[in-house]
Amino acid sequence: MISDYCKNSIFILDNFIMSENLLKSYILNTIIMDEKQVDEFCSLFVARTVSRKEVILKYGEVSEFEAFVVKGLFKVYHTTPDALEQILYFAMEGWWLADIDSFNHQHPSQLNIEALEDSEILMISKADKEYAYEHIPGIEKLFRVMTQFSHVALQRRMIENLSVQAYQRYLNFTEKYPRLAQRLTNVHIAAYLGISHEFVSRIRNRIVHKKS
Repeated sequence: MISDYCKNSIFILDNFIMSENLLKSYILNTIIMDEKQVDEFCSLFVARTVSRKEVILKYGEVSEFEAFVVKGLFKVYHTTPDALEQILYFAMEGWWLADIDSFNHQHPSQLNIEALEDSEILMISKADKEYAYEHIPGIEKLFRVMTQFSHVALQRRMIENLSVQAYQRYLNFTEKYPRLAQRLTNVHIAAYLGISHEFVSRIRNRIVHKKS
């Protein structure tokens, strides 16, 4: 008979293997890389379970991790002096999560990272990432490609914010990220788009009335 402790240990191990497989798939879909080197890189990550509303990085702390989301959803946000929340981005399954400025330069973060759902992540420390850069061929290319993706996305978002009206920005967001939009409240979407949640509510009502 298997004890509860053993059952729990097996469950945790199975979950970690599935988490590593998701990360491995992401890497191999991003660049061409030897599987043994991918496995070595994945072994540097530590699994963590995060509860809904748990803040894993607070304003003023120095970020000690970069993370890959295995399950769940996060928001990365800044709070203005008048307590207005401005969401930089969301991160769901298969997406990366970090305050890259604080992580790279080891100075206090200007951001907060909070789980919007019960979540699971794989975390890598700065020391282990530096080890990977030095000892695992392909890792620098992986993060260079990821950085290029991020820069393109940021540039497109900045142009859209400057040139596209709020109603169209909302439509663009929901069309580009339909699965994500379904998991967010009006308040979250408004804080990301830089508009009021009342306006988001009116947009959603207008869309519902058009379909009916």
